[in-house]
Amino acid sequence: AEAAELRARLRAVRHTVLVLSGKGGVGKSTFSALLAHGLAADETKQVALLDIDICGPSIPKIMGLEGEQVHQSGSGWSPVYVEENLGVMSVGFLLSSPDDAVIWRGPKKNGLIKQFLRDVDWGEVDYLIVDTPPGTSDEHLSIVQYLGAARIDGAVIVTTPQEVSLQDVRKEINFCRKVKLPIIGVVENMSGFVCPKCKNESQIFPPTTGGAEKMCQNLNVSLLGKVPLDPQIGKSCDRGQSFLAEAPESPATLSYRNIIQRIQEYCEQHHFQEEKIM
Repeated sequence: AEAAELRARLRAVRHTVLVLSGKGGVGKSTFSALLAHGLAADETKQVALLDIDICGPSIPKIMGLEGEQVHQSGSGWSPVYVEENLGVMSVGFLLSSPDDAVIWRGPKKNGLIKQFLRDVDWGEVDYLIVDTPPGTSDEHLSIVQYLGAARIDGAVIVTTPQEVSLQDVRKEINFCRKVKLPIIGVVENMSGFVCPKCKNESQIFPPTTGGAEKMCQNLNVSLLGKVPLDPQIGKSCDRGQSFLAEAPESPATLSYRNIIQRIQEYCEQHHFQEEKIM
């Protein structure tokens, strides 16, 4: 009955993409937010961003929605909208202050994730982006299990170039394969920094073992792209603005746009193959 309820609610979602990372601090939530902004740039597409990072919900801040409240309607919880075609849901909207700590055990977290999927009235959605916490914890198992009632196109895994990050990403790839979650590909974030004055490139996080490119070759996973460091990204996130709109000519924006296009192509191909099987 529970699975049928979830299936009924998620029937109107065309594509679902999970954003994962092995470590915290690699820019996963920033990537989720910019992926949502990039997809919503096409006004014909309806995009939903679901933040299930329950202990560290940063999506409300990044999307410029801090202090917003969730409203209940006859058809369920209403998402908070950034644009007409971009809705957001996060535990951050349920806290009385952004500084409140969420001190919950696993079952309570799982209950909220299920509630988000079952009770949020997204309407017809082309892309549901799910921002997850770092690692391979309870929340990941829950979201994969609950979304199993619907359809997951796959996961995008975000890393930085240094070995200490890649080590955890290998675990994440292993997790995806064990739970049969398709991997769309890996994004290497903070990949080099070009000085705006002298134009020289520095490796802030040196890829001592070959970076994400070498890891993807070894594990037979697609590398979706490399996003260079740009201080403007952090500033845009703090202001709750879209970096893609604020710095359209930045090399990081061009990299993001290429990655977003590749994710879209993957989802369309995945959808086409599924329809052929059916």
